[in-house]
Formats: sequence, structure tokens, C-alpha cells
Amino acid sequence: MRFWGVRGSIPAPGPATKRYGGNTPCVEVRCGDELLIFDLGSGARGLGDALVATRKPVKASIFISHYHYDHLQGLPFFSPMFSPANDVTLYGSPRDGKSLKQILAGQMVHPYFPVTAEEVFRTRLAYRDVVVGEDIPVGKATVRTLELNHPGGNVGYRVDFGGRSLVYATDVEHGTALDAKLFDFARGADALIYDSMYTEDEYRVRTGWGHSTWEAAVRAADASGVKQLVLFHHDPGRDDASMDKLLREVRKHRKDAIAAKEAMVIKL
Repeated sequence: MRFWGVRGSIPAPGPATKRYGGNTPCVEVRCGDELLIFDLGSGARGLGDALVATRKPVKASIFISHYHYDHLQGLPFFSPMFSPANDVTLYGSPRDGKSLKQILAGQMVHPYFPVTAEEVFRTRLAYRDVVVGEDIPVGKATVRTLELNHPGGNVGYRVDFGGRSLVYATDVEHGTALDAKLFDFARGADALIYDSMYTEDEYRVRTGWGHSTWEAAVRAADASGVKQLVLFHHDPGRDDASMDKLLREVRKHRKDAIAAKEAMVIKL
């Protein structure tokens, strides 16, 4: 897996965040010949440009966790969408009576955006509504799904391939009955990418916003028996020095823990 965007809520570029990165969520996962992408935050622009630069046709399966703008704002700038040589399948859960296609098209309309998806997307494009709880085959990989606790709904994903597994559980607020389901869902995974946006003190004034703490991330990793905890969805106000400090605290409890950085590659 390669991280193209690790920040939450809003991009936070600049000299104070250049080591960890300022782009919003986008994670590339390679399972043999299959390309899986999780979320299309602002980091998706860099990924798309890198894929096009290979001058090879792009075949990608893109899994959207939810539809808050920090997870979608890269879609109109994901360059593989503009070539008929490419194949893209988008996966996401229907919400509020709207299909995945209707929801994604809804962000590219006037007065919010100058062109519509129908006008400019030229790739061979398929939309797949996800029934949360189903298993989705992608080549020899299996992608499992779980509903997480987040305002408006959010899908967590687990990828199993070749005897290895990772869990993508961004934008999840701890402290509900769904916690135990997530622990079971992540049981024994090689890597858990988990929302660790806040400290406990910060969370006290952000309860209900749909995000978790590094302390809850540690508890989730311990309860799930995962091999490696990956902190993710970093607060846009947390600069590199503050991220270093937060990671030192986490490693007092989980020595295996790492904080996701843009361009970081993890091989399982």
C-alpha cells in the first residue's frame, strides 16, 4: 500500500506539514495485478497523474468510504477518468435513497463545479452500489465491508489477499456498540489503518464529529490482535513536530505503531 493523502477534513499543505503531508485521504493498494484505491481525497490527483505517467492503460477498483468532501474532492482531478483507454469501477454505499452514481454526480454540478461528470469522464466507468456486509471479489483479493460509526454513514473495508490482510477504518467515532463489530472485523489483520485524529482532550470538545483518538486506536489494535497499527486521518492543525510528539506517545503503548505519511509504502 502507498499513501497519497493522510490528512483529515481539509487539505493542510505548507512547510509545517511537508513531512507527513497535507493531502486528504487516498490510499493505493496493490494485490498482484489488481489496483485497489481507497477514497479520492485531494491525494488522488497525485496518484492519478502517476498512473497516467506510466503510459499504460489503467484498470482500477475504487472504494469510497463515505461522501464527505475531504474524501471526494480529488475525483474531478483524477486524470485516469478522462481517457477511454482506462477501466474504473467505483464502489460505495447508497445513502438517503440515492445511488452511488447519483451521489458522486451531485458534487459536480453548478454552482459548485464548472462541468458535470457526464460531460467530462471518458473512461470505461462502472458504478457499483455496495450492500454493507457483503464480500466483494477483486481478482484473487476479497474486500469485506462493515458499517462504521460516522455522521451520514461510513463503510470500513478489509482486504484479504495471498494470506495477508489490511483494514481501512478511517472516519470512525469510538464508544458505541459498533466497536466490538469492528474489533471482530479487523481480527488478526496484518495492518489496521485507523482514524486517530484527536487526543482525548481534543475529543472532549469534538464529540459527535465522527472521529476517534489515538488512545482509542491503540485499544482497537489491541482488541483486534492486529500486527501493525497505522495512524491516519491526521488533524489539519497538527504540524510535523506535533505529529512526532503524538507518535512518541502512541509508541509507549504500541511499539509497532506508525503514522501514515504521504509517499510511505508498506509491504505485507
